[in-house]
Amino acid sequence: MEHIIREAVAKALSEAGVPEVMFVVERPADIAHGDYATNVALVAGKTLGKNSRNLAEELATSIKDTLGTKASKVETAGPGFINITISPEEVVNVLTEAVAQGAEWGMGHAQDGKRICVEYSNPNPFKEVHIGHLMSNVVGEAVSRLIGASGAEVIRDTFGGDVGPHVAKALWQLQKDGITTIESAKQIGEAYARGAIEYEEDETAKKEIDSLNTEIYRIVANQSKNPKLYSLWKEGREVSMKEFRRLFALLGTKLDYEFFDSDTTTPGMRLIEDGLEKGVFEKSEGAIIYCGEDEGLNTLVFVTSRGTPTYETKDLGLAFLKEERIGADENVIITAVEQVGHFQVVFAALMKIAPVLAQKTTHLAHGLLRLSSGKMSSRKGNIITARALIEDMMARVAEKNPDPIVAEQVAIGAIKYMILRQSLGQDIVFDPEKSLSLTGDSGPYVQYALVRAKKILAYAQEGTGGTDIPPGPYDVERLILHFPHVVARAAQERSPNLLTTYLTELASTWNAFYANDQTLGSAEEAYKQRTALAFATTMQNGLTLLGIPTPEKM
Repeated sequence: MEHIIREAVAKALSEAGVPEVMFVVERPADIAHGDYATNVALVAGKTLGKNSRNLAEELATSIKDTLGTKASKVETAGPGFINITISPEEVVNVLTEAVAQGAEWGMGHAQDGKRICVEYSNPNPFKEVHIGHLMSNVVGEAVSRLIGASGAEVIRDTFGGDVGPHVAKALWQLQKDGITTIESAKQIGEAYARGAIEYEEDETAKKEIDSLNTEIYRIVANQSKNPKLYSLWKEGREVSMKEFRRLFALLGTKLDYEFFDSDTTTPGMRLIEDGLEKGVFEKSEGAIIYCGEDEGLNTLVFVTSRGTPTYETKDLGLAFLKEERIGADENVIITAVEQVGHFQVVFAALMKIAPVLAQKTTHLAHGLLRLSSGKMSSRKGNIITARALIEDMMARVAEKNPDPIVAEQVAIGAIKYMILRQSLGQDIVFDPEKSLSLTGDSGPYVQYALVRAKKILAYAQEGTGGTDIPPGPYDVERLILHFPHVVARAAQERSPNLLTTYLTELASTWNAFYANDQTLGSAEEAYKQRTALAFATTMQNGLTLLGIPTPEKM
């Protein structure tokens, strides 16, 4: 519908002899002002030097003629806004089409034919998945689904650090404890935490861990052989990844590629050597650095004085590895806002090495997930793991609903909603009690609105009476009209919070309809059942795009 209105506005401009101008068509803040509003007269008035209010009156008449029976009112307001109210018959037509489209309702085609690779989650083997990785996973999965809803083919990948100081600390402690067979990811995480403390407090341990770190790099680069150490390293990585995959499955994420530091170290080092010859990098006190001061960036180390690559080098190697294996039209990397400076420098170096690759690679930063205890540190062993948070939430839900499937769906929904309701750059303080509220602005609130609709529809299978003549349109129907546009905008801006906010408003409007307009046994039952089906289809599709589970009961 928004597209149809845009075409009507463009036609009105042409008929008035107005040059092409940039204008918006959006939903008014107050539904009493109509279903759509445009600022076209304000923009065109400035361009032509004409009175915007008078121009709005002229354009409104043309828009009404073009829309015909699709609009019941086209009115001017304020200094030159044009408000458009869709006719009841056209609302019925759109909602009937929504029901007919089913799972395709709201899906677009703006990026048909494109292949977009999205990297997210990125937990490191040899550590447990903490709630920061949970944040990245939830955001990354929602962004991936929204991009897919715009018609693009989405390739999902994750990038884990399987070599580096954290690995050396974990393996050093495991060897010190005499561990030859690793039992669980938790065992590895505890070993890492103790090894990290030893590294900071014991100079001898520090030297041994640094030496072990160098040796691990040499082993994975096939420059050294140490079967026992290699076997322990490989086993530790696989134990970690098995736990990660179980968690990903619980969250509804299925990744197409798993990349590791050990895959990117060798190609990354080759790029550094080549860049050093070309003057992209320079040596400083035995290390290799990228000097970013002249570009307003930080200076970062790409290879340490011990000859080991840093995360920056590995990200360069990964960029080329993904180009070789995936070859997407665009590469999106999703991490916490803490890494903005890191990627600015990496992209600056990449621009000088491979400008075409750099231009199609972007970084999307999300805020941090915090609890009342503040920021957590795996080095101190006081992290809250993603699984622990999920299990705690499931236990809270189970106190009211012992069904394990419902408990899992509601718990996951509560966590995801609290993350996705905020714009990406904002930090989130997670409140378990608030996240499980049924009174609004929560995952369970929108889930329960859908359950209510499904309950009505279940009765409809037993036979529906009443008339199918439209008594409306109801506010909930008028709000459903905007679903495709909201999805398209959320995909374009890569902002899941836009869809989350819309679904919350939709749930609230539906609940008001549910409370005030009796459906079952009413004179208009058949029509209201169709309204319920249109709502359920829209809410189901919206929650699915966010990766939020949709329970059958609560």
